[in-house]
Amino acid sequence: MAVPLLDMRRQYRAIKAEMDKAVLAVFEHGLFILGPEVKELEEKIARLCGSAHGIGVASGTDALLIALRAVGVGPGDEVITSDYSFFASAGVISRLGARPVFVDIEADTYNIDPLKIEKAINKKTKAILPVHLFGQVADMDPLLQIAKKHNLIVIEDAAQAIGAGYKGKKAGGIGHFGCFSFYPSKNLGGAGDGGMIVTSDKDYCEKVQILRLHGWRKKYRPEVVGYNSRLDTLQAAVLLVKFKYLDQQTEMRRKHAQKYDKAFAGTRIKTPTAKDYAFHIYNQYTIDVANRDDLMRVLQEKQIGHDIYYPVPFHLLECYKDLAYKKGDFPVSEKAAESVVSIPVYPEMTEAEQDEVIAVVKSVSA
Repeated sequence: MAVPLLDMRRQYRAIKAEMDKAVLAVFEHGLFILGPEVKELEEKIARLCGSAHGIGVASGTDALLIALRAVGVGPGDEVITSDYSFFASAGVISRLGARPVFVDIEADTYNIDPLKIEKAINKKTKAILPVHLFGQVADMDPLLQIAKKHNLIVIEDAAQAIGAGYKGKKAGGIGHFGCFSFYPSKNLGGAGDGGMIVTSDKDYCEKVQILRLHGWRKKYRPEVVGYNSRLDTLQAAVLLVKFKYLDQQTEMRRKHAQKYDKAFAGTRIKTPTAKDYAFHIYNQYTIDVANRDDLMRVLQEKQIGHDIYYPVPFHLLECYKDLAYKKGDFPVSEKAAESVVSIPVYPEMTEAEQDEVIAVVKSVSA
């Protein structure tokens, strides 16, 4: 039985009538740029996060870039982030001329280890950019304490964590900024690229709004050199329909994860750790196995979707060789990159499909 890693077609078919109606409504009113659906989505995402403001942008990468730019990150500055994430988490820092400073991760959550952050701080440090990887919020309390002590900005990379919780708070609404991606594979995914920045600071909100629109407050009167980074109204319309089902889909992901946890208990398969402080939303279900190559070969043969997130930690990437990191500097990140693999956990996966995944994984790695 072939099982895809993700099947966007099933999600669309389940809500096709609503989706088609929402998209056609945009063509009817014709407000394709910053239309009413964008404002409505901004308000709903901000409310979900417990933030005062939401600002739609063109992608999750732009969300990070613009948030960093809004607080003045530029040449000569340093920003601390996880060594283990999607490249955008580090790339946006470099694009602003700043230096990314990497910190190793926790072995159980794959999130940045807050106990290792303070050693990386110096007079050039401007911000900390924690990543809520795979759908679980990083341990934010000690991180926020460190940031406050050193007067640093905290920008949450919550691209994989919309709706995830931390001690009663929501991902994105804990630091100074929260940045989200609406890439199609995300738990709240659009029909293309899209992103959102949330903040409760009015001044930061205004700066972000200016930066996403060429740097102008008044048309054709740029105050700074900004970006063309607006969330399309069509994407907002799609996301508003999907937003109604986000909680339901999150619970299906959590149900699938619980079944995996139970099935793999007592085996050599290391399953995701869900911390007591966290509400995990399982953007990915990532396991750690000693014989990953063997498992992936069999998964491929059986046509079961899988992927490695992420095969090379940042400090070993070719583009960062000038930072002078070396193999062994971040052993936990290196270990994860060598042994983890993600398997299907999408909401529409059937019980029979999940049973097939379980049987194949256990046959090779248990």
